[in-house]
Amino acid sequence: MRALKLDPDAGFKKCARVVGDVIGKYHPHGDSAVYDALVRLAQTFAARYALVEGQGNFGNVDGDNAAAMRYTEARLTEVAQSLLDGLDEDAVDFRETYDGGDSEPVVLPAAFPNLLANGAAGIAVGLATSIPPHNAGELCDALTALLKDPRLSDEALVTLVPGPDFPTGGVLVEARAQIADAYATGRGGFRVRARWEKEDIGRGQYQIVVTEIPYQVQKARLIERIAELLQARKLALLADVRDESAEDVRIVLEPKSRTVEAELLMEMLFRQTELENRIGLNMNMLDAAGVPRVMTLKQVLQAFLDHRRTVLLRRTAHRLAAIAHRLDVLGGYLVAYLNLDEVIRIVREEDEPKAALVAAFGISDVQAEAILNMRLRALRRLEEAAIGREHEALEVERAQLEKLEKSARRQKTVLLAEIAEIKERFGQETVLGARRTAVGGATPPQTVPRGGAGGA
Repeated sequence: MRALKLDPDAGFKKCARVVGDVIGKYHPHGDSAVYDALVRLAQTFAARYALVEGQGNFGNVDGDNAAAMRYTEARLTEVAQSLLDGLDEDAVDFRETYDGGDSEPVVLPAAFPNLLANGAAGIAVGLATSIPPHNAGELCDALTALLKDPRLSDEALVTLVPGPDFPTGGVLVEARAQIADAYATGRGGFRVRARWEKEDIGRGQYQIVVTEIPYQVQKARLIERIAELLQARKLALLADVRDESAEDVRIVLEPKSRTVEAELLMEMLFRQTELENRIGLNMNMLDAAGVPRVMTLKQVLQAFLDHRRTVLLRRTAHRLAAIAHRLDVLGGYLVAYLNLDEVIRIVREEDEPKAALVAAFGISDVQAEAILNMRLRALRRLEEAAIGREHEALEVERAQLEKLEKSARRQKTVLLAEIAEIKERFGQETVLGARRTAVGGATPPQTVPRGGAGGA
């Protein structure tokens, strides 16, 4: 999509075009698999920070499929753009594509902590991973704290990252000690419950309205399951269930009578339906050496910081090389300015003007090539003062970059600034970055009536 120039401020293109380019240039597999991956990246109920902005029908939380790729359109989001910044500056290694006709990055520069922010899940031969999504602003706070104090404890990190943050909201009801243990070992799980509220409908009666459901639960299947249990007389306290959802989730639950305790009814539903769901944590991933291993939260955050430092140094080296080349070219321009008439004569009359320029003025091949690539009009407009100003500015920039290369303290300052920028763009103060999943803590056990015999 970057090669197609589908930037956040550009127009949309048909998904069929994107899928075709992916199959033809990078990934020669079935078009449906590629399109399914594209669709998921655009689903705001599946990806906490969507990497693709979709236009058209991309499915919904009920489990309905997206429209065919010939109808839908897509472009990159700001989050995706932040993952790609630096690709043109030798920030990461590239490798040949499957047919050797193009190249692709081995990893992305990734200014945005996508692995933890959007999560990941997959199963391979003998390996599996399950990483739930997290809040990017909280991750930035943890990265900042870890960068300032590498000895930061796991307990301190859990204070900054209290738990996952799911795109569909809900309430995290896992005990803090268990959350801390999961992050400290890289394995565990999180119980997530639907968010609900008690709605007064007059005459002392009420109904329960579910406004958020657990992550990766299909609403239609959830309601179908509740209806099946109701039909089988296994929900003693529930009279009816209705789906009144429009853009937002609104599942209405009617109790058998006004005397039914709402908390008890919900506890019954939590135990028997997907209104409570358990999301596993298995942070099994490839480390910097490409070796799969289970990593703790602190190790994952540190790996991200190490990667960003490597990207910073590579971009710095790339910029220094570009400055050195430009300074060399400016030296050639200055020679051309001081000997303009002779340069024009050589260009017009000599059969081998490049060799003649090198012989006449003792300049390098690069400088001679730069002079020959200039239009005559540009040659005549050369000014010594302008060349001098650009030369001076580049020398100042080179000195600063050379200091950055040699100073861990300066690198730390730049990394802190980059993290602060990501937090400003996608942190808790933004609409996208505001925490959606409430952290409620463990719930006390309750006695729930069994089946339909104990109904009120």
